[in-house]
Amino acid sequence: MIKDPFARLGLDREVLTVSQLNGRARVLLEDVFTNIWVEGEISNLARPASGHVYFTLKDSGAQVRCALFRNNAARVRQALKDGLAVKVRGKVSLFEGRGDYQLILDTVEPAGDGALRLAFDALKEKLSAEGLFSAERKVALPLHPRRIGIISSPTGAVIRDIISVFHRRAPNIELTLIPTAVQGREAIPQIVRALKLADARGFDALILARGGGSLEDLWCFNEEAVARAIDACVTPIVSAVGHETDVSISDFVADVRAPTPSAAAELLAPDASHLVRQVENLQRRLMMLMRNRLSHSRLRLEGMARRLRHPGERLRQQAQRLDDLDMRLRRAFERSLNTRRERLIRLETRLAGQHPGRQLALLRQRLDSLAERLPRAMREGLKARRLQLQSQVQTLQVVSPLATLGRGYSILLDERGQAIRNAAQTHTGQRLTARLGEGQLQVRVEDNHLTPVTLSLLD
Repeated sequence: MIKDPFARLGLDREVLTVSQLNGRARVLLEDVFTNIWVEGEISNLARPASGHVYFTLKDSGAQVRCALFRNNAARVRQALKDGLAVKVRGKVSLFEGRGDYQLILDTVEPAGDGALRLAFDALKEKLSAEGLFSAERKVALPLHPRRIGIISSPTGAVIRDIISVFHRRAPNIELTLIPTAVQGREAIPQIVRALKLADARGFDALILARGGGSLEDLWCFNEEAVARAIDACVTPIVSAVGHETDVSISDFVADVRAPTPSAAAELLAPDASHLVRQVENLQRRLMMLMRNRLSHSRLRLEGMARRLRHPGERLRQQAQRLDDLDMRLRRAFERSLNTRRERLIRLETRLAGQHPGRQLALLRQRLDSLAERLPRAMREGLKARRLQLQSQVQTLQVVSPLATLGRGYSILLDERGQAIRNAAQTHTGQRLTARLGEGQLQVRVEDNHLTPVTLSLLD
């Protein structure tokens, strides 16, 4: 245990071992450089099976070894590779086993627009391959929206510009602000939550807006979580992030991209004055058409008034003309009917050779014939079965034991209903049922004469 790594060596020529030297140097470095940021370019990147990441951070004049252990490496969202410019945070340490000077890192971030641009291009390529930018997923904006949700910061010029455009062009549209942060890491979950909330409230359209800024300022709109939240929305979305030259991932995923927030408002706000002018133009055209129609009808009425003759003569002429038209119509109708009938016959003839209706008609005729024959066959079959049944009933009556019983005989039945045909089937005291021609009797066997009777000679 080193109590004071800053203590000077004793004047009596204290000698240290290599391990002691490296141990003192490590503690000294870690105490002085505990939490520093360093910027440079990655080289010699290595990812062993342990999950740790090792690389060299260098600039034009020097380099230093870096170690990013597995638990911290899992939090790095940027895909690390050789040549990538990064900012790293950590402490300076010393690997005592080899005496190597190194940085133990806990954070790695992209450095400058170049690294962010690489991340932007990588996410853009990934989402494009999944089809999130395809035209088939885009939804058309409503022509005359009534309720619009605005997802933006409640402060700043963006929301004021949007409200100003709607107030000027379409003051009747209801606007609702869903406030959210639009910059920084805390803005990502807020934007995702605001998109889900706005999509569930049944707006006709949504505006996702933010003013201009640097690539870092706009980076929350280049996050995959925000892009997927936009894609999941059913409500049409206009993305208006940054100025006209700014392009974000949200612009590609949204249904429509507007160069500015004001332009997004103009896309969704129909110009009321333009609509009024259109209505006025249509009204003027309608009035002109009505005047022309009335003038033409007036001239026609005046001409008819000049040519007006006695109503009786006019009626007779009209009646004669009506009769003539009626006869012509009948002749034309008959000719047309004959022509169509002949054509129909030709078509039916052609259809008969190709259409299954002919076979269906033959089958239908056969079915009708069978349907007519079936009742007759059933009646004849029933009659034959009835005669056969009567004959069998008569035969059965002849051989039926009931007829024998009717002539004064009886049948003895045991407890199971079996007929007694032999005295050996009984025993003394057994109860039997005597079946008569009419009714039955319960009898008991007194003696079946099968057991020999022994008489005493002395009696």
